[in-house]
Amino acid sequence: MKKLFATALGLSFGLTSFSAMAADEVTLQLKWVTQAQFAGYYVALDKGFYEEADLDVTINPGGPDIAPPQVIAGGGADVIIDWMPSALASREKGVPLVNIAQPFAKSGMMLTCLKETGVESPDDFPGRTLGVWFFGNEYPFLSWMSKLGIPTDGGDKGVTVLKQGFNVDPLLQKQADCISTMTYNEYWQVIDAGISADDLKVFKYEDQGVATLEDGLYVLEDNLKDPAFVDKMARFVEASMKGWMYAKENPEEAAGIVLDNDATGAQTEKHQVRMMTEIAKLLGDSAALDEAAYQRTVDSLLSGGSDPVITKEPEGAWTHVVTDKASM
Repeated sequence: MKKLFATALGLSFGLTSFSAMAADEVTLQLKWVTQAQFAGYYVALDKGFYEEADLDVTINPGGPDIAPPQVIAGGGADVIIDWMPSALASREKGVPLVNIAQPFAKSGMMLTCLKETGVESPDDFPGRTLGVWFFGNEYPFLSWMSKLGIPTDGGDKGVTVLKQGFNVDPLLQKQADCISTMTYNEYWQVIDAGISADDLKVFKYEDQGVATLEDGLYVLEDNLKDPAFVDKMARFVEASMKGWMYAKENPEEAAGIVLDNDATGAQTEKHQVRMMTEIAKLLGDSAALDEAAYQRTVDSLLSGGSDPVITKEPEGAWTHVVTDKASM
């Protein structure tokens, strides 16, 4: 009897161990630091949505010195979050990134200007100093200036580009007439610094017809040849969208989960709740990439005159194979 019990116990332990080991590992590289911009993924992890999908997910925060395309090219991640201009530019340069899902349907990017500078419309940009993020984030801006026919090398007829750090100091210190901001982040940093919304003029890329897709999920093309990888990514996307929908309905709880995962302690509850509320406005109903939005992004990036972001129409840069497999 003891032997049978021991055998049964051993079998049970073996099954438990196998079950624990069976979860598929996924490493996600974020585009930026831990904040509500990525709340859906942290919520999916915290609420056990990934575990329910038989996934063991590791979320690696980004930062100013971390380029997601380089991380995945070096084998440091299975899937990354990146803006499409950066991803397509990387693809043309030899990193075969493919968009497998697009949770963010709208752009949150804009230029924020002090009204006292007299900037009331894009016609007022020439002769001004504009703060621009780089590290791949400059591409939408350059495409916009190209569409307007405004040179970016200074002068009375062009704009002077100030390489902006990931803060709002150039506006507060009046080093720039306008700076890059996101609807969910830096804009509110300006407000929190004591500048009234009535004293600001904002130009949303979405309203200017030059919005490009942000915060998509990208993998390496060769991995999509493996049905097991596609299945794993389908489960990842489905669980992630479940996390996003929960975060959208519960912004305060989602912000709390983000703060619990912020090892730096740099974030505040007020800012994260507000960010989650704004992020919710950018989410789509599903993670499937909208082909029209993709083409609009490509057309914008190709319209760079003598210095376009990409030089030819991309091929194979996106797929619905993962979202078609995921039930959302």
